[in-house]
Amino acid sequence: MRTVENITIRRLKAEDGREIGKIYVAITRDPGEADFERIVHEQAGKPEDASFVAEHEGRVVGYMISSILTGIFGIKKSAWISMMGVHPRFMGQGIGESLAEELFRYAKSQGLEDIYTSVRWDSTDLLSFCKTIGFDRSNFINLIKKL
Repeated sequence: MRTVENITIRRLKAEDGREIGKIYVAITRDPGEADFERIVHEQAGKPEDASFVAEHEGRVVGYMISSILTGIFGIKKSAWISMMGVHPRFMGQGIGESLAEELFRYAKSQGLEDIYTSVRWDSTDLLSFCKTIGFDRSNFINLIKKL
């Protein structure tokens, strides 16, 4: 666990799903159909989980859900970010970068060199964020962060 200016970065727990779902709705303003409690519960129980949350005063205010995968489309073992978000009230405070840095450290400690994610090209905020933390285009028209 790591604390940055009253924000604590820690590993994802199964019980974080409800708060992550609330963050998703605050960002998208759409409750959607995703069952975050189930998704997070399953993710937190996986041995290949590489997910982190940011806490402020005991509440989850950001998340980065990632897995370590092997044998995907012929590439070497790598981390894949599938979901990320920071509650709008906490955006712009470096929380997303702190989550990414923690994932990068963890991936590097696992011997990984690459981290992938996918971003919609019309999602300019998220694309800009990913570029800021060092991602670039990959052969899959995904984003990659070289460690």
